[in-house]
Formats: sequence, C-alpha cells, structure tokens
Amino acid sequence: MSTENKAAVRRFFEEGLIALDELLDPAFVLHDAPPGLPPGIEGCKVIDVMFRTAFPDYKHTIHDLIADGDKVVARWTFHGTHQGDFQGLPPTGKKVTIPGISVFRLENGKIMDDWTISDTYSMMQQLGVIPTPGQVGS
Repeated sequence: MSTENKAAVRRFFEEGLIALDELLDPAFVLHDAPPGLPPGIEGCKVIDVMFRTAFPDYKHTIHDLIADGDKVVARWTFHGTHQGDFQGLPPTGKKVTIPGISVFRLENGKIMDDWTISDTYSMMQQLGVIPTPGQVGS
C-alpha cells in the first residue's frame, strides 16, 4: 500500500489541479489552510489556482517521499517566478525557492489529510516584502 500512497502524493505535487478531484477524498482536510479558505477540495483548488496564477512556471522538486502505514511524508522545494498577483502583491519578476515538508494521510488510495509547513518568511524575503538581514539598516 505504501507504494500506491507514495504514487498518489507524487501526482498531487506533479499534476495539481487537474488531478485533485481524483486524488482527494470528499472529506479531505487541509489542516494548515489560511483563514477564510473554503473547506476540503475546493480550498485546495483555490490555493492551487492562486499559486499557478502568481507563479505560472512553478514546479515542485520532491526530494524525499517516506511512507509508513497510512501516512506519506514529502520533503519538497517549490520553484517559481513571480509573474502574477500574489495575495495583493503585484508581480515582481523575482524567482523564489521555497522548501517545505508535507504529511499526508491516505485511506483507500485517497488523500484524506494534509499538514504542510513551508518557509513563507523566506519567500517574502525573496519577493522583497521583508528585508533580509543584510538589508536592515543599510
């Protein structure tokens, strides 16, 4: 089962929006969702569209997929160029590289839960929203 679960998680990162209805269970929960996001699959679609609009060239590099029972842990890096509006920030043309780790729980081949932690602070520094340590006071 772990091989199938890892394959589902890989598709989640590689195919995104086009595969969400197939990969996510109707009871899917995105545990670290921003406030105001619709629950379940619809909320995941909103996030996917937001990132695809802001970073149309984005891709995830998966470094590790580790499966144990009904859980799959993915260590990944997001790469993209800021070419569209992102949460009110107009396009900067800057490239970002954001590391993250996600823990997924699956049942019967469907993703039920997603807990994700990513370095959004670093992303905001790369976009120029937050100064980097070398920029402070200069």
